[in-house]
Amino acid sequence: MTVQLDSTLVAQYITEHPNFFDEHADLLGEIKLASPITGRAVSLQERQMEVMREKYKTLELRMSNLMRLASENEAIANKFHRWTKVLLEAEDVGSMPHSVVSGLKSAFDVPQVTVRLWNTAPDYAGEWFTKDVTDDVRIFANSLLSPYCGSNKDFEAVRWLDDSASVVSTVIIPLRKAGDKQAFGLLVMGSADANRFTSLMATDFLVHMGETSSTALAWLLA
Repeated sequence: MTVQLDSTLVAQYITEHPNFFDEHADLLGEIKLASPITGRAVSLQERQMEVMREKYKTLELRMSNLMRLASENEAIANKFHRWTKVLLEAEDVGSMPHSVVSGLKSAFDVPQVTVRLWNTAPDYAGEWFTKDVTDDVRIFANSLLSPYCGSNKDFEAVRWLDDSASVVSTVIIPLRKAGDKQAFGLLVMGSADANRFTSLMATDFLVHMGETSSTALAWLLA
């Protein structure tokens, strides 16, 4: 009785007998496969070479992407280092808001940056970084569980920027002490370029930026 073979059984047999093509080497040149690359029939050996080339190209692309990401991460780390250096060079606590803002502008080439704080010590009443803070802004800051990154939706905080009318995309970062739910300030960045800050961007780095700014500026609180 003849056993009806199907492709699964054939594949299983070849898998269980790895020496099959050693014993039937002549089949390697006779078996023809349709090549998805050239569209013509090729031998098993030629098809295997095509598969290997495609795998090699995929690995090359993956390696290229990894190298690009590594380069981008290194550039960000260097910028963060330059900014942190500016913060450490601040002459006193009162100059820290200016150091945060100027450092971000220079290290990260951000067009517009500002910061606002509340519940600060009495010595800082009337300073530029404590002005124009409304109850609505405080409520908005407390509602931000993570940095906002995207288009400017006519946020009140964006109006603190020098040229707020030109701001199309923005980043708004709540400032908090570690473990606190209530914010004590906002860090605001803006750009006239709609693609500079978008909702598709990862916010992990912005979280670190907020934590660093919060630590540096918490010294001004009452």
